[in-house]
Amino acid sequence: MRKKKLQEVKSTVSEMFELPKEITLNMPKISLIGNNQMLVENHRGIIEYTPNLIRVNSTVGVIRIQGNELKLRNIATEDIMINGGIKSMEFI
Repeated sequence: MRKKKLQEVKSTVSEMFELPKEITLNMPKISLIGNNQMLVENHRGIIEYTPNLIRVNSTVGVIRIQGNELKLRNIATEDIMINGGIKSMEFI
């Protein structure tokens, strides 16, 4: 319960000062370029990696990316670059 209240306070402060929520709340930021390239920032690690499925852990749950010939092009502590034929992305 206390954690939820802290998140609400951070969200309110973020809105008051017009700060990006992905920074203040450590939320994932996902940038998609067409259906061939995806950048996931503020991740918490890779759970599963196959040519057709990539699952990435985040503060809001697991992000599941499905497609064809998916490849991890760049893996850093803060972001992941995914290339390939991206068909869908969902939070589970």
